[in-house]
Parts: sequence; structure tokens; C-alpha cells
Amino acid sequence: MKHYGLIGFPLSHSFSKKFFTEKFEAEGITDARYDLYPIEHIKDLQDLLDEHPDICGLNVTIPHKINVLPLLDWIEHDARKAGAVNCIRVTAESPIEAAFSGEIGVKDHDFRLEGYNTDIYGFEESLKPLIGDGNDDALILGDGGAAKAVKCVLENLGISYKVVTRKPTHHADNILFKDLKPHHITQHKIIINTTPLGTYPNIDECPPIPYDFIGDGHVLYDLIYNPEETLFLKQGRERGAVTKNGYEMLVLQAEKSWEIWNSKEKHP
Repeated sequence: MKHYGLIGFPLSHSFSKKFFTEKFEAEGITDARYDLYPIEHIKDLQDLLDEHPDICGLNVTIPHKINVLPLLDWIEHDARKAGAVNCIRVTAESPIEAAFSGEIGVKDHDFRLEGYNTDIYGFEESLKPLIGDGNDDALILGDGGAAKAVKCVLENLGISYKVVTRKPTHHADNILFKDLKPHHITQHKIIINTTPLGTYPNIDECPPIPYDFIGDGHVLYDLIYNPEETLFLKQGRERGAVTKNGYEMLVLQAEKSWEIWNSKEKHP
């Protein structure tokens, strides 16, 4: 039996477990299972893998997308660029193989951990159909871990962006929510919410932006998928904007994770 799962803390609910359990049932995959592994401290990952030697792949969520990086043997280019990993491929590695690769004694384990960011793939593939030639500028609402994948995608697509935060950050060109003006909205036709504002059960919340200046030339994308239409998206739709929630992104990133876990490709 091949084991896959999600690490993070806390793990009260999980899109991934439901998705993969239903995928295995629908596709008749009987030699795999997907479980939740709530680990509060990333240092416990070693013990988890020792206790479950059949783990072949893991998804990673809050708070470990960044602090898992030092434990990985190899990190894919875009994941390294984003500075966050949400997918780990676990492969067996004998001490002899590790010795030849120069890794033995460095990571102190007999398996190889490869890091990827499938959020990047999921977000890019779900965004591209909405943006035409991609010449419009973007506002990213929030600057947490979720924003890292969004930034990477916009840079890959050649889309300029500004980040909007509640508190000042060390990035001098970030904008504070309280300082947003109408021209910020009219000049940035793509607005992406990476904050948790509006997530169930707090469905009456939304990012504090000047919604009255959104029009039919705007695209509003919310990484939240529950509820299906957040107040952020509702405000945009009522003003003629194209809107999209994060559900397709989640499905795409999950399918990409499955592809990675089952790949035979070897990396340096």
C-alpha cells in the first residue's frame, strides 16, 4: 500500500483528503491511501517518515510551506524562486546512492525529499484563460505564504503587480489597505485575494478596497473556495467584473501533485 498525505497544523478540514479519497475510488486505485498528518513542528517530519516508511508523497500546508525548505534534498526551480513548497516527493535512497551524491551525513536520512510548488501550476493554469494578452497590471491582496505562488506566476507571465497589506512591511513599494485610492483600482485590472478574509464561516468579511471603482474590465480572483462566491467576488460580479474562486486551482495543484509523486524522473 502506497501512502500519501498532508502535513500541517492544525488540520481540522482538508480539501486534499476528500479529493484523493474520491479520486482513488473513482479510478479504482486500490493500492493507495491518503491521510492527514498533523505535525506542529517541522522537526517531527523525520519521525513521521520513519514511522510510515510507505509514504511516497506529501502535500504541505500552513505553517510548514516555508520552514520545510531546509529539510529537502532538492527543490524545483519555481518552488525555490517562490520560497515555498506545498508538495514533497519521497523516494527511497540507499546509503551507497547517498554517498555517491554527496548527501549522506548532511540530511541524515535514507530517503530523498524533493520539493515542488504545485500551487504555482494550479494558479497559472486557472488564471491564464481570464487575462487575454496579460498586459494588465495586478494587485495582490495579502503577502503571506499563498501570495508567494501568485507572485511567481505573475512574474513568469510578465505581469507587473503591487502588493497590498494591512501592516507596513520591509517592502517599500507595498501599499497599505488604508492608503488604497480609486486610481489604484482603475490602474490594476487584475485583483487577486490571497488573504483568508471571507472564508467560511466568516462569509460577511471581505478585503477593504474601493469596490465602487471596479468595472467590466476587471478580473477578480479569490484563492478561497469556500464559500463558492465570497463577498469579494460578489462585489466584483455585481460591478461587471470577471470573477473566479480557488477551486479549480486546488484541483489542478492536486492532480499535479499526483503526477509528481508517480513520476520516474530523476533529479541531480
